[in-house]
This record gives sequence, structure tokens and C-alpha cells, in this order.
Amino acid sequence: MTDESNAIDNAPEAETASPTAALEAELAKARDEMLRALAEVENTRRRADRTAQDARTYAIDRFASDLLPVADTLQRALAAAPRDDVDEGFRNLLTGVELTERALIDAFERNGLKRVGAKGDAFNPNLHQAVAQAPGDTPAGTVLEVLAPGYVLGDRTVRAAMVLVSAGPGGGAPNVDIKV
Repeated sequence: MTDESNAIDNAPEAETASPTAALEAELAKARDEMLRALAEVENTRRRADRTAQDARTYAIDRFASDLLPVADTLQRALAAAPRDDVDEGFRNLLTGVELTERALIDAFERNGLKRVGAKGDAFNPNLHQAVAQAPGDTPAGTVLEVLAPGYVLGDRTVRAAMVLVSAGPGGGAPNVDIKV
């Protein structure tokens, strides 16, 4: 045996406790670092899952925004089309435009894009854009007329509904915060 191994064998117990304590501290530190690394990996995985879910949910956002003017144009064409004293050919054309608009709105809904803004709704600055105010028989802050529908995708507003809002009976100042 070497002199060094004899020295270790003959060392008092108090001195051997010190290397054990140091090893235990090192082990605790390594365990703590491992747990922190595992937590960071889990947090990274959750962030990646959330990012992927958002990408799936909002993937059509830009495409839908590009198609909204098409839906608006179809809606305006239908609103402006005469209904009385039209020949069968025009009636068929009108039916085709109605079916096209319905198919577009159905495609929006299948992909999570929903129309918002209806007459009688309470004004919501997250969903509505007040274009004007008018006196009305309804309480202040009630949507009197929808000038252009709004659309939401999941919890995001793609386009706010452009609305005419009631100023209340007598046209007094509304009690709601309306941004025009």
C-alpha cells in the first residue's frame, strides 16, 4: 500500500465526513440543475405547442382578410339588386349570387371565421367600430345599424364591424366609451 492510501485509511471520521458532505452537496447541486433543465425543456415544449396551435388556428387570418371585400361586394350586390319585375334570367343570376355568397360565408365558418355585429347588440369596442351616433329609442351604446359586418377568428378580431350606435332616447350623451 502507498503512503497516501494509508493516510486515508488512518484519517479520523471527522475528516472523511467532509469529503462525503462535499459529494452530497455536489449531488444536490447536480440534481437541482437537472430539475431546472427538465423544467426548461417542459416550458419550451409547451411554448412550441402553443405556437403551433396558434399557427393552426390563425393560419387563414391574412387570406380571410383578403376575401372579406369579396364577401362585402356580394352582399352589396344582393342588397342593390331589384327584386320585382325581373325576368327569369336575372332571377337565376340573382339566385347564383346568393348561393355564391352563402358558400363563401359557409367556407369562412368551417374555417373558424365568424361574422360579428348585429343590430341590437351592445357596443363592444373590441368587435365594433362606431361610424356614427344617432338618437334612438334604445339605450345608449346599442347598435342601431350594421354598415359592414365584422369578423373574428378564434379570439382575434380580423375586422371590426362598422356600426351606427344609439346615443339613447333624445340623443343625449351616451354613458359608454365609444371610439369613432
